[in-house]
Amino acid sequence: MLAARSTVCKSFLSYLKPQSVCVGLFHSTTNYRSAKVAVVLSGCGVYDGTEIHEASAILVHLSRSGADVQMYAPDVVQMHVIDHIKGQPAEKETRHVLSESARIARGNVVDLAKLSAQNHDAVIFPGGFGAAKNLSTFAVDGKDCKVNKDVERVLKDFHRAGKPIGLCCISPVLAAKVLPGVEVTVGHEEEEGGKWPYAGTVQAIRAFGGNHCVKEVHISFNLSFRTEEAF
Repeated sequence: MLAARSTVCKSFLSYLKPQSVCVGLFHSTTNYRSAKVAVVLSGCGVYDGTEIHEASAILVHLSRSGADVQMYAPDVVQMHVIDHIKGQPAEKETRHVLSESARIARGNVVDLAKLSAQNHDAVIFPGGFGAAKNLSTFAVDGKDCKVNKDVERVLKDFHRAGKPIGLCCISPVLAAKVLPGVEVTVGHEEEEGGKWPYAGTVQAIRAFGGNHCVKEVHISFNLSFRTEEAF
């Protein structure tokens, strides 16, 4: 899956305007030092926030390519807190999405309400259950879910501006909900004996009016989307 994230980051970056120069471990002739990329986090930890491996992989590739990155997160309380050892909700504990996201951003994270498509060339949403719990109510309400108002605004604004939008793991459901007809992937459509336990997400995407493609990385050039499966 790390290879998939590497592929989607490279293909995502290739959509931005490059400058000719060699870039570190990308073995590429492109440099994206002029590209301003927003990364939207949803907390810290796969079961109640951002999937840390996915966020780190995205940030590594953006850094190696010379992109100017700013991280954002909504100023809201998490849906709940999960004990990541037990895999169960921690009773009588609350955490804040913006504060938790600061763990990944090393403190350099901005309220999502301040994110403007006018100031960025692209936006990327890592996965993790936070996308379904804190950026939306998908984890609880499924096809009847609501999307955080700033998340919806950001997706619509970048889409309207024709700027690239990257979505990883479960986060493509956000775009499917607010942008009818969008074409995305969340991996496979069958559980295959438990190998793909969240394959049912595909039905929700279709219920939203979206189109699902079975592949590791999907690029929808007509809508400037990059989506991929993950853990």
